[in-house]
Amino acid sequence: MSEKNIRDEARLKRKVRIRKRIFGTEERPRLSIFRSAKHIYAQLIVDSTGSTLVAASTLSSELKGDLGEAEKTEAAKKVGMLLGKKALERNITKVVFDRNGFLYHGRVKALADGARESGLEF
Repeated sequence: MSEKNIRDEARLKRKVRIRKRIFGTEERPRLSIFRSAKHIYAQLIVDSTGSTLVAASTLSSELKGDLGEAEKTEAAKKVGMLLGKKALERNITKVVFDRNGFLYHGRVKALADGARESGLEF
């Protein structure tokens, strides 16, 4: 088994452990993130209906020209700030943070910090 498969399996185990306890509601949606090698994605989800209220990523049209040659951690922080701004427009101030099995470090932490800076509470 390759190292990549072992790492992915470990992340999925962490994800299952986390998701047992985390649930997004209308009042407090779940802020779920996904991190790939190049991009980072974040969305606010209501689990009871399975609907996404707000989404942002490094591929968002609002950020396309703004990112340029930014480092991945800087880009993640900008994504967090954009998501926070969009959430506040929809009167969402409190969320439950779901790191999706990723370690709270680097880009994941930067996205969370950006969302907090823009006014979201975890």
